Amino acid sequence: MALHVPKAPGVPQMLKEGARMLSGLEEAVYSNINACKQFAQSVRSAYGPNGMNKMIINHIEKQFVTSDAGTIIRELDVEHPAAKLMVLASQMQDSEVGDGTNFVIVLSGALLEAAEELLRLGVTPSEITEGYERALDKCLELLPDLVCHEIKDYKDIEAVVAGIKPAIMSKQYGNEDFIARLVAKACVAILPEKTTFNVDNVRICKILGAGLQQSEVLSGMVFKREVEGDITSATKAKVAVYSCPVDITQTETKGTVLIKTADELLNFSRGEESLLEKQIKDIADAGVKVIVAGAKFGDMALHFLNKYGLMAVRLNSKFDLRRLAKTVNATVLPRLTTPTAEELGYCDVVRVDELGDTRVVVFSMETSESRISTVVIRGSTDNYMDDIERAIDDGVNTFKAITRDGRFLPGAGATEIELAQKLLQYADTLPGLEQYAIRKFAIALESIPRTLADNSGANATEVINSIYKAHKDGKQTYGYDIESDGSDACDAKAKGIYDSFLLKNWGIKYAVEAANTILKVNQIIMAKKAGGPKPKAAPGSDDES
Repeated sequence: MALHVPKAPGVPQMLKEGARMLSGLEEAVYSNINACKQFAQSVRSAYGPNGMNKMIINHIEKQFVTSDAGTIIRELDVEHPAAKLMVLASQMQDSEVGDGTNFVIVLSGALLEAAEELLRLGVTPSEITEGYERALDKCLELLPDLVCHEIKDYKDIEAVVAGIKPAIMSKQYGNEDFIARLVAKACVAILPEKTTFNVDNVRICKILGAGLQQSEVLSGMVFKREVEGDITSATKAKVAVYSCPVDITQTETKGTVLIKTADELLNFSRGEESLLEKQIKDIADAGVKVIVAGAKFGDMALHFLNKYGLMAVRLNSKFDLRRLAKTVNATVLPRLTTPTAEELGYCDVVRVDELGDTRVVVFSMETSESRISTVVIRGSTDNYMDDIERAIDDGVNTFKAITRDGRFLPGAGATEIELAQKLLQYADTLPGLEQYAIRKFAIALESIPRTLADNSGANATEVINSIYKAHKDGKQTYGYDIESDGSDACDAKAKGIYDSFLLKNWGIKYAVEAANTILKVNQIIMAKKAGGPKPKAAPGSDDES
C-alpha cells in the first residue's frame, strides 16, 4: 500500500500537485519588478536615433536585425507574467498609434525602478499607485499647453514630411529625408476626401538590388510575379478579376458518357474546347484586356487568351486579389462568366517591368484618384529592406495620427523634462505620502532623455542638467542635441524634432497603467502546466531541456 504524504496546510492544500504560489513583497513584488527592469534594460539600448540593433532569432529560426521595439517584443516569446503585461501595454500602443512602443517599455521600467526604492523605504504599493495616478492626471492636463506645432493641411507634402521625419529618424538615422518624402508622397496620393485614412492602402514591395536611393512610389500595385501568357503590356485596360481557375470547368457531378463512334469522340473533346473559346471570346468582346485570376490558368485557356490578345496575371494570395480589385475598382467573380460593365475594373497601364533581375507586374494608375499606392524598396540585403519597411510603417502610422490629431510636442526629451519640472513643483503642494511617488514619477520621466544621451555616448547627468537649465530660463522646447559632441541642449522646435501629441498622450497612459497593474500584484499563483511528459529526445541529441 502506497504511503499517503499529507500536503502542507494553507493554499497548497487546495491546489493540484505541482502548482506554485509566491506571495509577499520579497517573493512577488520585487521579483516582478526585477524581471520588468531587466526586460526594459534590454530594449532600452535600442531607443532613439543612435539606438543599437538587436539580432533576434525567433522560434522558427528566422533572423531579425532591428532596433524596432515592436518587432523585438513580438518575436521574443516573453514567458514572465509581469513582463508580459509590459509587452501587452506596448502592443496596445502599437495598435493605437503605431509608434512609441519602446517609449512605453522604457517609461514603465523606470516607473517600476523608482517604485522599488519607495517600497524599500516602507511606502505601500497602494500609496505609490495612487501617487502615480495623480501624476498621470497632472501630465495629461499639462500636455496640451506644451504643443509647439500643428499640421492643419494634410495634403501639403512639405508639412507632412516635417511631421513624419522624426518618427523615421529614430529607425533610419541619415536616410530620414528621403524615406519621409517617399512616405508623404504615398500617403497624400491616396488620402480619401470623406472617409478616414487606411494604413493598409500603402503597400510595400521589396526588390533586392541597387540601393535605397533607387526606391520609388507608384500609384497602383506592384507584384513580384511573371505574367502567364505572351502579352506583357496593356494600356487603358479594362480588368476582369476572378477568384477561380481559368480553365475547362470541372462538372459538379460525375457522369458516364457512352461514345460509340470516332466522330463522337472528336466532337466531345472539341465541344469542351469550343465552350472555353466561346467564354474567352465573350470576355474579350466585352472590352477586357487583362484577366487576373486567383488560381491557375490551364494550357488550353492560355492558348485562347493569347489568340484573343488578353493579358493573363495570376495572384496566389486572396488578399492581394481583393486589394487589386479595390485598386482597379472591379468585382471579384467566383465563376468564369462574362463580366458586366459594373463588375469590370479599369487600369491606365498594366506592364511587366524588370527591376534588377526581378521581373514585376505593375498595375499603374496615372489619374489622381488612386486608392492604393506602393512603395518599391530597393536594398542590398533582405534584413536591411525589412528594417526600411518597419521605418516606412512607422511613418505611415504617424501620418494616420496626423489625420486624427495634427498637434505635435517638442521631441528630444524636451516634453519629458518640462513635465518633470512641473511635477516636482506640484509634488511640493501635496501633504500626503503621494508626493514621494510623484517625485519619483518626475525622475522616471528623465529616463527618456537619459536613454537618448546614454545611447549617443554622452554623459547623461550633464545632459539632464543642461536641459533643466534651459527650461528654468523659460526655454520650454529645448531638448538634447544628439549631433553635438558634448552634452548641449538645442531648440527641438527649430531643429524640427517633433513627437506626435497622440503618441505621448497614449504612451504615458499605457506605461502608467502597466506599472500600476504590476505594483498591485501581491501574489502569484501558478497552476501546473498542462500536457503530459515531454517527448523522448532523438538519439544522439544533446538537448537537455
